[in-house]
Amino acid sequence: MFAFDRFVLDPANRMLKCDDRPVEISGRYLDALALLVSEQGRLVSKDRFFDEVWRGIPVTDEALTQCIRTLRKELGDDAARPRFIETVPKHGYRFIGPVERMGEAGEARPQEPRFESARQALLIGAAGTVGGGLAGLIGGLIYGFAGAAQPLQPGMGAVSVLLVLVCLTILVAVMGGAGVAFGITGAGRFGPRSIAGGALGGLIVGAVVKLLGVDAFSLLIGRSPGDITGPMEGAIIGGFVGLGAWLASRIPSIRRGAALAGLCGAAAGLIIPLLGGRLMAGSLDLLAHSMPGSRLRLDHLGALFGESGFGPVTRSVTGGLEGALFAIGVVGAMLLARRHLSEKG
Repeated sequence: MFAFDRFVLDPANRMLKCDDRPVEISGRYLDALALLVSEQGRLVSKDRFFDEVWRGIPVTDEALTQCIRTLRKELGDDAARPRFIETVPKHGYRFIGPVERMGEAGEARPQEPRFESARQALLIGAAGTVGGGLAGLIGGLIYGFAGAAQPLQPGMGAVSVLLVLVCLTILVAVMGGAGVAFGITGAGRFGPRSIAGGALGGLIVGAVVKLLGVDAFSLLIGRSPGDITGPMEGAIIGGFVGLGAWLASRIPSIRRGAALAGLCGAAAGLIIPLLGGRLMAGSLDLLAHSMPGSRLRLDHLGALFGESGFGPVTRSVTGGLEGALFAIGVVGAMLLARRHLSEKG
């Protein structure tokens, strides 16, 4: 059985109830609704309706249109602003409302859209990686212009500062995006397990980045850069991005879903500095102050928040912005990829 909103659908007993009251609906339309609900979040093509609902009986597209129209009427749905049944023009329909599958004892458990295949999971994870890279590009431009806005030492051009910071932030963001996105897809679905998958992926990438960063600086200049971004930060941001992906998958609008994921990422970015951690800007500031002769300074950003240097308020604000941007990039790209794959059938 399936539960959604005020409705309970029991295909085995051929029954649809609203607030425990039976809803009169034809058997054919009940089958169509059961097909849609069981494939929640995924496109159901017109051919599947004709094959599995009408079972080869020759009918026109108008019969399917009338079926969907009747279902919407019984569910109190609106085609212009759907809560349950979304039309995918020229392809079919998709059930977009949250669904719970009822167990034998009557308990409910969420029914989330699963990835159809390893190929789809790979493509969605790759999309999240690209989204993370785009977030890194934007962040790198922001920090690059901030770093280039102050007086530079002779021989150090503003363009050089910009290019170095952009390349560095893109590299870190791509690695982080890959770890979190593939961690989420490795969980097999956009659901509660996305939180654990994202956290694990972020933890692994954070540990690798810190290990390589510390070892590289120690090898090249004989000095450790200090407590830069590491596994703790990666696990927190990854877990919150996974939470954002789960929540966003339950919202029909990709734009709103990505915005919700951004709020989750911002929360992570605010929490990390409170726990003594650092994200990209905090790590850059630490590197600048720990390396003799460093030409990079982000202290002037603190003046925007009434601080003489890169203080706790500045770390929290920049962390929140970084977390939001990263989550929007990763989750937004994954949602777009999933929608595209679903519409291709």
